Amino acid sequence: MIQDPDLVAWLRQEGFSGDDIHGRGANEITPLMRAALKGDCDMARKILASGGEIAARNGDGNNALWLACVERHLDMIDLLIGAGIDMDNLNDNGATALMYASSSGRSEVVAHLLARGADIALETPDGFSAMDMAANIDCLSHLRAAQKKARAATTAA
Repeated sequence: MIQDPDLVAWLRQEGFSGDDIHGRGANEITPLMRAALKGDCDMARKILASGGEIAARNGDGNNALWLACVERHLDMIDLLIGAGIDMDNLNDNGATALMYASSSGRSEVVAHLLARGADIALETPDGFSAMDMAANIDCLSHLRAAQKKARAATTAA
């Protein structure tokens, strides 16, 4: 049973059952995913404190981090990474949040994910990386810099 009346009210307002932190909405979206999409860090903290599942995936295999990236909520990205979300989750198409951010030209999100350790080497089943998908020069520049840094670290080791 959820003890926080603000969380119960929010869940109901968002179309979830007020007594089920694990409820699912359209496309299997969870309350944490909805909070991530809205950038509501306070509610995301309450959801996590009440047992909301950080590893949940929606009907497309995306986790809450992907949805925070969609709306460019950098504070939410930090909160989710700090809570232990899989930053390199591969969705049902084999894409990560970094690949999505890169392919959609969200350069500030690309830089943010890279600074927090997103894996630039991952590829889709078709062999495409976030760098291959870069939609603009800013995304490509961030990815190239991260790749150079990774190579330098490997060479130094």
